[in-house]
Formats: sequence, structure tokens, C-alpha cells
Amino acid sequence: MTKTKLAILGVGRWGKHLVRNFSQHPQAELLAVVETNPDKLAACRQQFGETSQVIFTEDWQTIRQHPELEAVVIATPASTHYALIKDALELGYHIFTEKPLTLDPEECRQLCELAANQQRQLFVDHTYLFNPAVEGGKQVVDEGTLGKLYYGYGARTHLSPVRQDVDALWDLAIHDIAIFSRWLGEVPTEVQATGTTWLQPELNMTVAQEQVSGLRDLVWVTLYYPSGFTAYVHLCWLNTDKQRRLTVVGDKGSLVFDELAESPLMLKRGYFEKEGQSFTPKGVETEVVSLENYEPLREVCDRFLECVQTDTPSPVSSGWVGTELVKILTALTRSLQTGGAKIPVQG
Repeated sequence: MTKTKLAILGVGRWGKHLVRNFSQHPQAELLAVVETNPDKLAACRQQFGETSQVIFTEDWQTIRQHPELEAVVIATPASTHYALIKDALELGYHIFTEKPLTLDPEECRQLCELAANQQRQLFVDHTYLFNPAVEGGKQVVDEGTLGKLYYGYGARTHLSPVRQDVDALWDLAIHDIAIFSRWLGEVPTEVQATGTTWLQPELNMTVAQEQVSGLRDLVWVTLYYPSGFTAYVHLCWLNTDKQRRLTVVGDKGSLVFDELAESPLMLKRGYFEKEGQSFTPKGVETEVVSLENYEPLREVCDRFLECVQTDTPSPVSSGWVGTELVKILTALTRSLQTGGAKIPVQG
């Protein structure tokens, strides 16, 4: 069996899970781990033991031209993605990167075109798109079980983790936007957002070549889709009421994805029957949607390796999919900067 030889850049909160999955995957061979934080690097090295052949280094430059290297996995802060991905693509490596692809739609486009020119795969880790509940939900929507779709809403709140490179919008919203787009089969054409900054008003981030003052802890998002569907999302990392919930409502029922529930995907059937001037609920029942049982991140790693080994872009999580999501986030940021104005998503 052919193994793809790869290096992982970054072993922070998410990177360590990527190390676990790729190092144990039968179709991957972990050649190197790069981490600028010496304590995190030492902890990672300790997991493998002294006899490990894996290279552990604080500097990408020391392994960037390793003769056996084929793919690079990037789990570093979003602000570093563009330079690292561009360098790795130019060296001829396939790329697996944590979301977002970059903080700038134009940079995303350049990287997608570079990957195509280099005939290399550019894969973005939108893990939720490989969650069995999201896949099961797409099937329910596609079958027309909910009838005509009206609107949706989501909540992604918790007390931490508080980022210092991006705000709650860029950290959290991408998950819900990706799920809505996957279920609906369309992307929003206009967006609105309002937000509040409490914890880090002195920190800035650069988005699409513009400086954004303060990292917002709370953001309210509205997404307008060409079909007429509207979605509302509540995002906050300063909220002890932890929620990971997303709902789509149609005229024949609602589909609820609650990641924290014992049964994460529920179909709540029901409709109105008009009797004179009254509307009477009919067919009200709740159904647990049965799902496959697998780790989403393991599935993500499988699909990336499959893309590399078959030289086929992912239809679910390619660089172009990641670019579309960055366009939406950029438009939402502009709405935040203008006090909640409705902003078109650039094509």
C-alpha cells in the first residue's frame, strides 16, 4: 500500500489531533512535526518516544525541501496560512490546511490557481462537512422531507477558547455557514452582522488588507440566500451556556443538529392544516435520524489522502469551497465595520 509522506506544521489545540490521526493512518507516513513553541514540540516528541524516526523541529526551513516529503498539513494561526501554503505549493507539495484558508479572498484565489498550475491538491479542513450528522442532514433535506424551506438558525457559544489572531466571527461562524451551504446547496448572496468587543479591544487583525480594530467576542449574523431562505447565527466565546445547535425550518417540519445532545440529529415533523380562519397542527412527531458512527476528523484525513492518491479535488472541501467561505466572512466583517449594513458577497 502506497503511503503519502507528510509534515505537520503546528501542534496546538487542533494540530495535536491531526498528529494523532495522520500518524496512525495506514495510508500516511509522518516524516516531520514543526512547532515554534518548544514546550508543545517537546510534549509531542514525548508521545512518540526516543526511538521514533519522526523529525521534530521548530523551523519549517529545516525540512521544507526534504527529498521524501509529498504533503504538508498546516495547523498554524490563520494569519500565517498564505505564506506557508504558497511556499509549500511552489515546492510541489499537496496541502491540507486548517480553516480558514486565508483571511483574504484574493489570496485564496491565488492559492487555488497556484495549486491547479502545480497539479497539486489544496484541501481545507472543514471538519463539520464530514460529520455523520451533517451528511445525514443533507440527505433529509435533499429528499424534500422538510417541504419548502423557510429559514434557519444556529447558536455556537461557550466560555473559551478566546483567540488572539481572529475574532469570534472568523473563529466560529465558518462552521455554521459551511453546514447551511452544504444542506441548502447554495451560498448566501448578501449578509449582515453586528457585534460587541469586551475582552480584547486593543488587539487588531488584518482581513482582506484592512485593519479591524478589536476582536469581537459576540457576533450576530444574518445570511440571505438566492432561494429566499434566511439564516440567523449567534456566536460568542464569552458565554457559559454552551451551545452547538443548528436548525432548518420548512413547511413540513424542522431538522435539528444538536452536537451536544445524545441523539445529535432530530427530525421534527409537523404541518398546518387550514380550517376556516384557523390553522391546526397536524402530523406532529419527532424522529431520531440514525447515523453512521465514525470520527469526523478521521474521515477528513481519509478524504485528503484519497484526493492526493487519486489526484482528484474534493467536491466538499476543496480550496475553492474554502475561498467561497472566506468571501462570506469578509462581507460579514465589512457589515460589522459599517454597523450592520447589508453587504453583497462578491462573486
